[in-house]
Amino acid sequence: MELEKNIKILIHERNIQKTIKEIAQIINKDYRTKNPILICVLKGACIFFVDLIRYLNIEIEIEFIELSSYGANIESSEKVKIIKWLTSDIENREIIIIEDIVDTGITIDFLINKLSECNPLSIKLCSLTSKPTKRKKKIKIDYIGFEIPDKFIIGYGFDLNEKYRNLRDIYYIDD
Repeated sequence: MELEKNIKILIHERNIQKTIKEIAQIINKDYRTKNPILICVLKGACIFFVDLIRYLNIEIEIEFIELSSYGANIESSEKVKIIKWLTSDIENREIIIIEDIVDTGITIDFLINKLSECNPLSIKLCSLTSKPTKRKKKIKIDYIGFEIPDKFIIGYGFDLNEKYRNLRDIYYIDD
């Protein structure tokens, strides 16, 4: 795929995979005697989610939810919309949210509050990337891959108007 000249590499696939394997090893240790439900936040986290669960050697269950706060924009609207919700009961269960990015924290704060209403035993957050300079809500990320600069990213599940998710590396759009 030919990329525009203003699209630059940020994180190479080999570094992504190495980091995911390291995160999985920690989760394996933390949950070795538990059976957590991993909740993939669609659509962006789907590739990270699939790669992560391949490295897990613990008993897990999986769920998918879809939220939207961007629409066709490159900035969050700060209004979170539920598109798809859980099909399983999560009461008294260990939950790990698998997210692609935590930037403002508004979407993940909304999600954690909604999930808390279902009375899970615990909720942990695993995010491939974080933009701490964009944070508007205080969010604890329990498992984190990369802290990244305040750039719009694409590839490895991240999109621009539903394009570029299939790129193996993570790129940023240079202003």
